[in-house]
Amino acid sequence: MLQSMTGFGKSNGLYQSKKVSIEIRSLNSKGLDLNVRIPSSYKELESELRKLLGEQLDRGKIDFGIYIESQSDQSNGLINSELATQYYQELKKLNESWSEDPVDYLSLVLRLPEVLNQQAPEVSDEEKKFIMDLALNACQKLTQFRVQEGEALHADFTEKIESIRNGIQEIIAFEPERIQVIRERISKALTDLSDVRIDENRLEQEMIYYLEKLDVSEEKMRLTNHLDYFLNTMVIPRNGKKLGFICQEMGREINTLGSKCNHAEIQKRVVDMKDNLEKMKEQILNTL
Repeated sequence: MLQSMTGFGKSNGLYQSKKVSIEIRSLNSKGLDLNVRIPSSYKELESELRKLLGEQLDRGKIDFGIYIESQSDQSNGLINSELATQYYQELKKLNESWSEDPVDYLSLVLRLPEVLNQQAPEVSDEEKKFIMDLALNACQKLTQFRVQEGEALHADFTEKIESIRNGIQEIIAFEPERIQVIRERISKALTDLSDVRIDENRLEQEMIYYLEKLDVSEEKMRLTNHLDYFLNTMVIPRNGKKLGFICQEMGREINTLGSKCNHAEIQKRVVDMKDNLEKMKEQILNTL
């Protein structure tokens, strides 16, 4: 089923004392463009998360964020109190022995080696699974959003394809008149050349050759085939790029129709076809 590349997914969960929220936003892009924002404690999961996003979302400009909204006030041993006390005592003793004025010992001690424990607490396998499951759930919600948008795209593409198909049928109705006008124009031009002898057989041969060059049967047939191919490809998931290539081929046939059909009413239909096709091309840029 057709999907849009635009979407949003959010998933919330509670793990022990942590309330975790994961948000994913997606916009259109030619490839997979990931922007991942995660807390330092989950950095080791980044490669797994990127792999998950690639498998689930395929393409798009993806903004992924993990947010810890609240957690307990438990101390994680960020300050080595025993070592800090030893530093303080030594500094104070040294300062007194030098008969120096009292100083801000706290700021000095906090800058000394190993007083602050920068190491994040280790994440358990259970918590890792919790985060990965939460991320998968957010991806699934974003995919649901994409599918809903894709249904609207599917309906719009189908409508424009049928408009182009109707244009082909309308062109067929004008073709006998178009051929007759060309014949009359050529005959009149030759008649005006009063002092030129005309070989009627050769004239008929040249007329047939000229009209064959202006025949658009093949272009109409190829364009019709492209329309059918587009409709069949729409039902295959994640084929937005292929739909873009089919539109390029449709454009070539429509342009050829326009260049061959020297007829005002046919040209109007060709312009309408081009208009519908350009609108499709714009929407395909946002199609997965």
